[in-house]
Amino acid sequence: HVQLVESGGGSVQAGGSLRLSCAASGYTYCSYDMSWYRKAPGKEREFVSAIDSDGNTSYADSVKGRFTISQDNAKNTVYLHMNVLKPEDTAMYYCATDCIGGSCSYWGQGTQVTVS
Repeated sequence: HVQLVESGGGSVQAGGSLRLSCAASGYTYCSYDMSWYRKAPGKEREFVSAIDSDGNTSYADSVKGRFTISQDNAKNTVYLHMNVLKPEDTAMYYCATDCIGGSCSYWGQGTQVTVS
């Protein structure tokens, strides 16, 4: 039973930072890519960042240079370090795994990020 649990969301002022965590269980964590997506009210869900089993990373243009994805294989956890946050980063953030073209087999419950 695959389980993804996000944490670390909250409210922050523009220019501030947050670190999101996603703890994974129920499968061989290091064999799968991990991704972060976000969904803001009234908008489509969008890709934020991903990291593969080799540590290769990718980012949406809107967050490149401000967000960093990392993982701790010993803890089966992926992180999203978010700096220089902007109001337009306000959204529910989800981690996901086993993704192909935005379609992912497993999703976490989400963690809210609000930037004012």
